[in-house]
Amino acid sequence: MGDVISKVVSTLITVVIAVGASAGLWVGANLVFNQVRRDWSRFNAIAYGVIGFVVGAILSGNRLTAGSGKGDGRLEEFASWVWLPLVIGIASAAVGFALSRIEDPTPRLVIGAVGLGSLGLLSGLLLREEYRPDVDIGPLVGWTVAIAAIGGGISYLRKRPPICGVLIGGAIGWILGAFGSPDLGGGSAAWAAVASLVPAAAIGVRVSMTPIPDRERKARIDQSSRAVIFLGPALLFIFATLVVPAIRTMYLSFLDNDAADFVWFDNYVDTFRDPISWDSSDWTNMFTSWPFIIGVVLLVIFVLVGTYTKRTTGKTVELGSASMAPLVIGGLFLAFGVFTALRGTIVNNLWWVVVVTAFSTGLGLAVAVLADNVKFEKVAKSVIFMPMAISLVGAAVIWRFMYVARDSTKTQTGVMNAVWVGLGKLSTGSGIPTIIVGVLVTIVFLALLMAVARALVTQSYARAVVPGVFAILLGWFVIRYWGIFGGGIGGQKINSAGVVVGDPINFVQDPPYNNFWLMVVLIWIQTGFSMVILSAAIKAVPTELIEAARVDGATPSQIFWRVTLPQISTTIGVVVTTLIVLVMKVYDIVKVMTNGNFGTQVLANDMFQQAFQFTNIGRGASLATLLFLLVLPVMIFNIRRMQKEV
Repeated sequence: MGDVISKVVSTLITVVIAVGASAGLWVGANLVFNQVRRDWSRFNAIAYGVIGFVVGAILSGNRLTAGSGKGDGRLEEFASWVWLPLVIGIASAAVGFALSRIEDPTPRLVIGAVGLGSLGLLSGLLLREEYRPDVDIGPLVGWTVAIAAIGGGISYLRKRPPICGVLIGGAIGWILGAFGSPDLGGGSAAWAAVASLVPAAAIGVRVSMTPIPDRERKARIDQSSRAVIFLGPALLFIFATLVVPAIRTMYLSFLDNDAADFVWFDNYVDTFRDPISWDSSDWTNMFTSWPFIIGVVLLVIFVLVGTYTKRTTGKTVELGSASMAPLVIGGLFLAFGVFTALRGTIVNNLWWVVVVTAFSTGLGLAVAVLADNVKFEKVAKSVIFMPMAISLVGAAVIWRFMYVARDSTKTQTGVMNAVWVGLGKLSTGSGIPTIIVGVLVTIVFLALLMAVARALVTQSYARAVVPGVFAILLGWFVIRYWGIFGGGIGGQKINSAGVVVGDPINFVQDPPYNNFWLMVVLIWIQTGFSMVILSAAIKAVPTELIEAARVDGATPSQIFWRVTLPQISTTIGVVVTTLIVLVMKVYDIVKVMTNGNFGTQVLANDMFQQAFQFTNIGRGASLATLLFLLVLPVMIFNIRRMQKEV
């Protein structure tokens, strides 16, 4: 109990210190930039001093300098760490103060070069032996010239003196060539001093070339500083946690398993050659799979209906037309046929994107429309949105229990198999429960047939599509339930002793459709998200448009397809792109339910296993980069669409 309390206390102290430090930095930055107009010399001295202190803290905090981090006690150790940042900070503040007072260019160049160059010389002399670079002239000259040329080009494009960019680029290139290329630990103290002095002096020359700003320039600095103060921490956080790791991951993707030698694009080539990632050996099976056959039949129906509608309306397919439903549903069935024949991690990711995005958006839109302005709208939407409050891990655990399949001789505890086996027992049994269920299902089936017949008689073909699809599915159920064909609805089998027993479905273990049952979990969660966004968009549709459509004699169906849907098309696009990005990175559900086994592997889980379980760093980094490249176009498309709207 005491350990728990101490951990809670230490966590609270850490939070308080972090929040206090962040608030202090924000307030301090505002106070510092308040000095721009009031006292330029004070602002310059503080700014140079802070930058110098940070540089010294980096050197001393990482124990790159002699004596840093050593001492017999905590006070001595702190003093050994802090003296160098204080010295560099005070000296840098003196240089900044001097530059703010002197306007003559020549003395300014001398002060900048000598002042900052001396601090570089001091830092180089204090470097520990194990961090002193060896002399390697070739890379040193190459890096310096290359980065200096890039810096000069950037300055030229920005319509500034090229020498400014050359100095900064040359300093960065010198640091990369002097400390990044050669081995550390084999150089002398003299060369370490020179390697540190040159870039510091170059930066000193560059900052001294900037003249003391006039009143207008100070006003612009003061105004622009506020944006930096507010956005700077967020941009710095994003840079440190996203940009830098992304660049490092891309770099690691070109290395071997141990991240030691360059293999360039071999990891990417191996990803597509590995049958675990992409397996098209059984691609011909798609033509004989029942989803593909159903899809082809529906597309044939689409062609027939589309040909008829083109004669009457001039368009083969349009929103709300009779040909739209077989086209969309047929396309989904075709996708199922393709994805069940082509196997692998990449195929699974594409399957997730198509199915989850289509079903979540479609179901969310349907609920948003059907629940709009009904009596219990808030209750219904709250219930459907509720899964959004559950984490993906929690949802995966819940649905794993719902999918559980026990031995056929035992009572099924999973909800799905309990219902499935119960239906099997009803369809193969006798008695009042079997008759009642059969009669009710048959009545519903006949009602659907009557709805289809009424729509066909009145030539309202669009209204016949939805009840027709449900009539086909329920008709199959009725035929199997009464034993007219197939001997039962399922959920039962005859064992070796001739006894009818339960026949549960292994929802999670049986490929390839176990992938779909995993997708159901994410559809269950994201339908609420789609519903809320689309419901808000529907309520924002101008009532004048809807009233005008009603006055013109439009039916509720026509109002939805011709008025409401076009008005919310932008919102649908945002929902779709958001879901694509989310689904492309799916990890938690697969990790909890199968861990990628039984043919359910996805890119994110494969990346984690390769990098952290199999210690295949290069392969894991290449999968992470591939995932990033797949998501990037969708993000760019979404951002550009939002910018156009603004």
